[in-house]
Amino acid sequence: MELDVALPGLEAIRQRGGPGLDTAALARSRDPEAVRRAAEDFEAVFLTQMLAPVFATIKTDALFGGGPSEDIYRSLLVEEYGKSIAAAGGIGIADQVQREILAIQEAMSS
Repeated sequence: MELDVALPGLEAIRQRGGPGLDTAALARSRDPEAVRRAAEDFEAVFLTQMLAPVFATIKTDALFGGGPSEDIYRSLLVEEYGKSIAAAGGIGIADQVQREILAIQEAMSS
């Protein structure tokens, strides 16, 4: 099942060499590292989406900041924060996603 929604960070997941959001291919995969990577990528995208509104409310100094460049930089920074938080253990979403993927794999092999 391919997700057809424009999400910030989705292209980064696909370019990273991971399985992206192709759940059918991931369910057939027997690579535990690919499963974990996909789970962490999912959590990173989720965290990025949750952090974006928080950082959008921060006012910038008019003398040295603001404008379209500031918006682009801020979105990239928030995306990296999401990845860093997920890689450092996150908030537990990756663990749940990993368990679900493994359960799907078990059901498919039965």
